[in-house]
Amino acid sequence: MPTVNFLYRSSKEKASLNLRLLFRKDGKDFVLAGNSKIEVTREYWKEYHDKKKNLDVGTRNLQQEIRGKLADLENHILSSFEQTNSLVDKTWLKNTIERFYNPVPESPEIPTDLLGYIDYYLEYRKNELELGGVKRITVTKHKMERLQKILGKPILVKEINEDFKQNYVKFSEANSYSKNTQQRELVLIKTICFHARHLGIQTHHQLDGIKLPKQVVKHIYLNTEEIDSIKKVQLEHDYLDNARDWLLISCFTGQRVSDFMRFSPEMIRIEEGKYLLEFKQKKTKKLMTIPLIPEAREVLKKRNGNFPRPISDQRYNTYIKTVAEKAGLTEKVKGKKRKCIAPEGIKPTKSDFRDVMENCQKWELVTSHIGRRSFATNYYGKVPTTYLINITGHGSEKIFLSYIKKSNKDLALDAYNYFE
Repeated sequence: MPTVNFLYRSSKEKASLNLRLLFRKDGKDFVLAGNSKIEVTREYWKEYHDKKKNLDVGTRNLQQEIRGKLADLENHILSSFEQTNSLVDKTWLKNTIERFYNPVPESPEIPTDLLGYIDYYLEYRKNELELGGVKRITVTKHKMERLQKILGKPILVKEINEDFKQNYVKFSEANSYSKNTQQRELVLIKTICFHARHLGIQTHHQLDGIKLPKQVVKHIYLNTEEIDSIKKVQLEHDYLDNARDWLLISCFTGQRVSDFMRFSPEMIRIEEGKYLLEFKQKKTKKLMTIPLIPEAREVLKKRNGNFPRPISDQRYNTYIKTVAEKAGLTEKVKGKKRKCIAPEGIKPTKSDFRDVMENCQKWELVTSHIGRRSFATNYYGKVPTTYLINITGHGSEKIFLSYIKKSNKDLALDAYNYFE
């Protein structure tokens, strides 16, 4: 009876698992090697995958998720093995794995219009796309539906060219979509069209060259003096104090709101007198172990070792603006502010809000992401970049450095200390 084994063979800290198909035929034993697209960390595979007890909730959920993916792939390979009449060799195994991730559609018809192909693309890559990716593609599809209605004709894949770009920009400007939203969505549309070209669908000769520039956006951060003001400000309401403490924790851990709002005392462990915080990032699925620095522990000490009460992202964003205003963050700065574009008297929907560049008081621009940017900026140059990237969980140094919001002059002054 054939069996499938999975192995971690990479020297990297995170990699896709290899697999082995073992079977016996005509009295001979065969072993075929293949590659899955199931990524895990070396630590998870060695320490946690087969562990049955004493796992935190995040690790148990990850274990269940990974085991489910492995079981699905294993069942697909074994089922294909039982049904095949062809030679089972390395090429057969490679093609079988490819069909698992990219199933051959039942209908040979591939749509040639953009909207139809977007649906086809979502189905084709359903085993690869994350939920966030599906949402971004779906939002873009809805915009293309509206644009197509304005144009009064179907948008064909082969018509994605300079004329399409101009119509798309005109539509986006009329609906107050930002330059960066336009640039990001055009890249996504091109990616989908490249996929269509790969499958033999005709594309326009201008497709590769159409592009839109990015707009440089200045994101704000909280410097150490402002964080100190937030720490010391007197707040008359408990809900504001609760939100203030979450804001401080985000500034001292560098995590996204989707992660720090789930922190609990059970995630803390102590090794050699050092406090560590262990959790799995919701967005990247990375298993994280970060230092729980003294400033963060001060917040917990105030609450007898507990984290603040979890609240919704929407309330958190509202409350921390109030906290920042009361802390005196009234300096005039330029940044993107959320505004409603719906006509007066009409109840707005989610699609009626845009980020508009304005001169505002700083507290007006405070959002849930400011803690992560503040952590990266305030500790850059003080803590080795490698350590900071490990704490924030960014995929590369380039992405991490995009979070550094100090001016060139500020960075030069910081660097000066190394030469004295």
